[in-house]
Amino acid sequence: QVQLVESGGGLVQAGVSLRLSCVASGRTFDIVAMGWFRQAPGKEREFVAAIKWTTGTTTYADSVKGRFTISRDNTKNTVYLQMNSLEPEDTAVYYCAADLNPWGALSRQSYAYEYWGQGTQVTVSS
Repeated sequence: QVQLVESGGGLVQAGVSLRLSCVASGRTFDIVAMGWFRQAPGKEREFVAAIKWTTGTTTYADSVKGRFTISRDNTKNTVYLQMNSLEPEDTAVYYCAADLNPWGALSRQSYAYEYWGQGTQVTVSS
């Protein structure tokens, strides 16, 4: 079992930066990769970014590449999502997720992640 606790969401203006945090507990030693997903009203859940826990290798959705940065501090069991140049289109509930598959390869599919945080609302006003 892995528990994920998110923080950092809120209401910001377009162009502002925001950093989300997700602290993992429980079977953290089995985590292979951590991912961030988001879901806007009326839309399906969308992949944002992912990072391998050991190597730090990352992958990003095209819509956020160059603006968002995913990172992790393995001494704190924490993954971050640094969001710069926020746009109204970034408004969504953001979820962090953990992949414990030993063959995990930075999947962009939500079904590959076994554990999910509660979600944190990010609202970007124009």
